[in-house]
Amino acid sequence: MTDNLQKTIAAISTAMSESGIGIIRVSGPDAVKICSEIIFDKKKESVPDKMEAGTFRHCYVYDSDEMLDECIVLLYKAPHSYTGEDTVEIQCHGGVFLLKKVLDLVISHGAVHAAPGEFTKRAFLNSRMDLAQAEAVMDIISSRSESALRASRDQMSGRVSEVIRNLRAGILYETAYIESAIDDPEHYDLTGYEDRLSEMVSGISDKISDLIRSYDSGKFVREGISTCIVGSPNSGKSSLLNLLTGHDRAIVSDIPGTTRDTIEEYVRLDDILLKVTDTAGIRDTEDVIESIGTKRALDAAKNADLILFMIDGSELLTTDIMQIFSEVYKQKVIIILNKADKTLMVRTDDVYNHLRESADQEIHDLSKEEFFDRYPCIVMSASGGQGLEDLKRTVRAGFMAGDITSSSDVVITGLRHKELLADALESLTGVKEGIESGVEIDVYCVNLYDAYKKLGLIIGEELGDDLADEIFSKFCMGK
Repeated sequence: MTDNLQKTIAAISTAMSESGIGIIRVSGPDAVKICSEIIFDKKKESVPDKMEAGTFRHCYVYDSDEMLDECIVLLYKAPHSYTGEDTVEIQCHGGVFLLKKVLDLVISHGAVHAAPGEFTKRAFLNSRMDLAQAEAVMDIISSRSESALRASRDQMSGRVSEVIRNLRAGILYETAYIESAIDDPEHYDLTGYEDRLSEMVSGISDKISDLIRSYDSGKFVREGISTCIVGSPNSGKSSLLNLLTGHDRAIVSDIPGTTRDTIEEYVRLDDILLKVTDTAGIRDTEDVIESIGTKRALDAAKNADLILFMIDGSELLTTDIMQIFSEVYKQKVIIILNKADKTLMVRTDDVYNHLRESADQEIHDLSKEEFFDRYPCIVMSASGGQGLEDLKRTVRAGFMAGDITSSSDVVITGLRHKELLADALESLTGVKEGIESGVEIDVYCVNLYDAYKKLGLIIGEELGDDLADEIFSKFCMGK
């Protein structure tokens, strides 16, 4: 993996679309030499090799005697660069054809095309950041909400890594103590040591368990809450989607069955991201196309994290509404009693009495307070906006473990991290079981070291080439 560090890599680091500025990044041992062969000042004297580190110059890119573009050149010298290597950034005009032509020129002078994520991989290999911080780079780029951006920044700043290193330090100390006691029993007293070890393992296990539990909130912060709007025709589903998006994303009509297929849209409720699917109205119908829409609506609902169950409060409750609830009540559901801008024909008591009849006995036996604790009911006007703040608060209460945007607790957002934490926890559980069953003390070291190793994989302390390649291959080009 380190052999490739001898090569100088180059890539376009900005989006491949027309823009005011486009950036070509060149990094490696020959970055300054290569760029000095194609970048000159007005007197046609080479520039990068005469620049001081951390400075920029207005220059020109030349292909032999042909001037391709004027540019701004920035020089970063090792180890004080993103990659830890000599790095030159060429800021050209942002035409796609022009950028490709300048990149081809850089390649023709000795650089090689960078693989996706290779700049960040080099930053990791050159110890500019650990693996958890490196993974946060792409999370920052792909952030769709303030919460996601903040969680990614926390990870990139090293907060996750600090927690993991502290956990590993505690495990390593006990492992070293056991091995020292085995090698030199005269100077290390192991009397009552199992109690101390058990207490330490319990403490670390509790911290790891907290991190694992944070993943559910972290997942929703990073990917958004998969949300499905369901209800009978003309209950206001499309109006709700338009209210959430802030524009007319879906056709709104008093004619039932207007929406025939699913519509997906990302929606931000303050710092919460929802991936919202508006579905066709669900009802018994002989219309073939509408029946297909109903099936797709139910399929989408089954895969959703959250169901927004729309009820037209201006009409009496029907058996169709009971049937819809019977399909989704096992999931996380928020009931929306819609059309509060009209005369409501339905009260929350009616919702309770009507819907619990369509679920199993467990739901049927819930008191009204218990029912609405499990299925919060919000009175809204999707067309006028009444009740939107109540919806925001209810979604946050149902999915976010406290105020993630201001919490001092570390939040785990990556599935890879969660799985490694679970593996480490399993190994520590093996230590506790060994203590309880009275195994020889040296046996503890096997599980302790395995937990230490699994935690090390999170920050890249224990990493093979294949895993590194897999992780960085998911990055975008130029980063």
